[in-house]
Amino acid sequence: MVDFQYFDLFNEIYSSKDEDELTQVINKYPDIFDAGNWKPLGDNKSNYAVVKNQQSKPIAALIEKITNSIDALLTKKCLEAGINPTSTLAPQSMEKAIDSFYPNNDWDLPSYRRKQAEEIQIIADGKGPRNKVNYPTSVIVYDNGEGQHPKDFESTFLSLLKGNKNKVHFVQGKYNMGGSGGIVFCGKNRYQLVASKRYTNDGNFGFTLIREHPKIESDQVKETWFEYLFIDGQIPSFPIECLDLGLEKRKFETGTIIKMYSYQFPKGYSGFAQDLAQSINEFLFSPALPIFTKDTSQRYPNNEVLRTDLFGLKRRLSKEETEYLEDKFSEDINDDKFGNAKVSCFVFRTRIRSHDLKKTKEIIRKRYFKNSMSVIFSLNGQVHGHYTSEFITRSLKLNLLKDHLLIHVDCTDMEYEFRKELFMASRDRLKNGEETQYLRTSLAKELGKKDGRLAEIAKRRRQAVNIDTTSTTLDVLKNISNRLPLNSEILKLVDQSLKLDLKGKDERQKNKPNPSKKTINKVPFNPKRFPSIFKLNSNNEKEIELIKIPLNGEKILRFSTDVEDNYFDRIEEPGELRITILNRNENRTQANNILGGTKTAPELFNIVKSSPNKGSIKISLNPKKDLKVGDEIHIKTSLTSPTGDIDQILLVKITEANRRKEKVSKKTDLEKTLGLPQLIFMYNDPNHRSRQKNNVSWKEVEEATSLEVNYKTVMVPETEGDNLKNIFVNMDSSVLKNFKAHYKNPNQNQLTVIHRQYYTSVYFHTLFLYTISKNRGFNIQQKTKEKEDPNDIDLGQYLKDIFDNYYASLILNFTNMEEVMHEIAD
Repeated sequence: MVDFQYFDLFNEIYSSKDEDELTQVINKYPDIFDAGNWKPLGDNKSNYAVVKNQQSKPIAALIEKITNSIDALLTKKCLEAGINPTSTLAPQSMEKAIDSFYPNNDWDLPSYRRKQAEEIQIIADGKGPRNKVNYPTSVIVYDNGEGQHPKDFESTFLSLLKGNKNKVHFVQGKYNMGGSGGIVFCGKNRYQLVASKRYTNDGNFGFTLIREHPKIESDQVKETWFEYLFIDGQIPSFPIECLDLGLEKRKFETGTIIKMYSYQFPKGYSGFAQDLAQSINEFLFSPALPIFTKDTSQRYPNNEVLRTDLFGLKRRLSKEETEYLEDKFSEDINDDKFGNAKVSCFVFRTRIRSHDLKKTKEIIRKRYFKNSMSVIFSLNGQVHGHYTSEFITRSLKLNLLKDHLLIHVDCTDMEYEFRKELFMASRDRLKNGEETQYLRTSLAKELGKKDGRLAEIAKRRRQAVNIDTTSTTLDVLKNISNRLPLNSEILKLVDQSLKLDLKGKDERQKNKPNPSKKTINKVPFNPKRFPSIFKLNSNNEKEIELIKIPLNGEKILRFSTDVEDNYFDRIEEPGELRITILNRNENRTQANNILGGTKTAPELFNIVKSSPNKGSIKISLNPKKDLKVGDEIHIKTSLTSPTGDIDQILLVKITEANRRKEKVSKKTDLEKTLGLPQLIFMYNDPNHRSRQKNNVSWKEVEEATSLEVNYKTVMVPETEGDNLKNIFVNMDSSVLKNFKAHYKNPNQNQLTVIHRQYYTSVYFHTLFLYTISKNRGFNIQQKTKEKEDPNDIDLGQYLKDIFDNYYASLILNFTNMEEVMHEIAD
């Protein structure tokens, strides 16, 4: 077969819109696609398990293709610089590779980013228009990277587990298997076209087709395998100068192009410039290089946005923070076990533009949480695993933030031995092991602190409904307690709550705000782009501050500054807080032993450095095992600045370990009532004449719970972790209105009874259902039309939905069971 015939064959394969059209091409040339012209992928007929047991989701598998493209571009740059990628002269990290090979990048400017993004293109192909028929989508992935000679295909694109990149430190790939992960999502036949030409432009353009071997009885094997086209003992190839393959603003000359036919996208995916671009941003939180996505007017003739460049979720959040973010901050954690991890938190607004809470949540969910990843763990900018919002509700116990909080954990600088136990080789999920559990616990401990930034944000949102309704709740308990069964666990809880004495009332009175107390007007904080102040908050005026830390304790140091809050996290001109050991005096048998800088700060202390917060920077120090009582360490803390670092010297002295105090449980009667939620009435109109001073509005409840309220709403539960804190009962609900309609012209006493029956029934049914469900350990999930996998739903939100959907009407209309039984008997 001559070269021009290979050219025609490639064009027919590449031009096929989906796997059905490609199957027709294969059937058209039985001699070319004869069984003898196929070879097992990785030269192993047992490759089925290797290929199948990779990414469990199609988007994660596609991300691996993009990651390989980034690797290919960086490798090409290294080779063009005359450096062996595996040598010690090559960059030893991806960050250093970018600094070396792209020293003058201006990719945060749209025109420069767009030009660079066109080096890696993700292009849609398929029949259209899709608004009439749900035609399958094929995906083309192009990169202008190193490319491969046809003779090298088998040792690169078509090999498995050879570890070709294992000695190249500046790329993401290691195992030489990630590129095959997308095959299983290529339609039913697993067609994937691979074509490439070496960047040196000194060889042919080669191509091959991968598929799942069509199993027949004569194979005599349990499982089939994956195979590639290998005609007459070689990869088919032909010479080219360039090819028109539908790329954006260029023809193909060198590099690699892959086409995956009839790719199995999840539900809800449509245009590449919207849905797929959002997912790529999520999975590539901070990619080394920008990426370009392109759709076709044939598929979406009415879509005005068919092309877009993207550069990761981090930059998107930075660009859109004014509109979408209420707050953001970071914690730079150094830990004895996992090393360094930077944790960034992004808190979204409850309302954006003129949208209500429900619409805002829908927009934020689609824009930033399309793949239900609330806590993401990344390595070199690529997400390797995640937690859903259950981490926010169960570990942080911040239920009201579950739809408004994104946490990013950068694992790039973690200790290798710890990090390798976190992630699967497929790089799409976390291992369920000891290290993962330790990291989860550490994150929950650090981010869930009562005096932490997230707790402060949650408290601020709850302030609108932070009222004392103990007396209202107790009245309801007294009215219902004599009707409960004697052996009821709920009765025990109610009895505890009824044991309020004068001491408890005094404590509540003491905690009420004092209107006569003068408020101090704080001076507005006017942040600067770069700091001019960095000083430890202390009453002493000594040149070197003495800081005492117990051997088993922790010391929190607070510094004053005038720099803006995002100084450590902003994209352009970020700053840094450094801690340096100047010397160390080991006050032991050799009292005069001075070690000048032989240890680094992370070797001596577990350190947490928080980003600035309205003029304050917090550092937490916890001594490691290497330190002993009596050790004195001079520490220099430095806040970087273009005009010169601002330093402060501290003398840290290690003191005797604190004795652990045994916790003695002495719960007061007031504390015992915390087992029951407070009953709070809410109204649509905040100025409604029936509202009492200790009731709240719908809008206030929405702000405090992040759950929407309307006339259909009966009650809204406020939860903290597994604890039910408040039950807001809607006194303007349509259920109550319909219930009152059963009574003609009721007087005031009758209305009081009706209202009491309504809120008492709602309160106790909520309490009983919540307590029973929690004690029985139920986990709630909900299926949606938009997604294949169900969403985790916390118990409070589940009960709200139950009450909104006729349950409240049921319990009100069938309260008197004697009447019901009477009707049944009749």
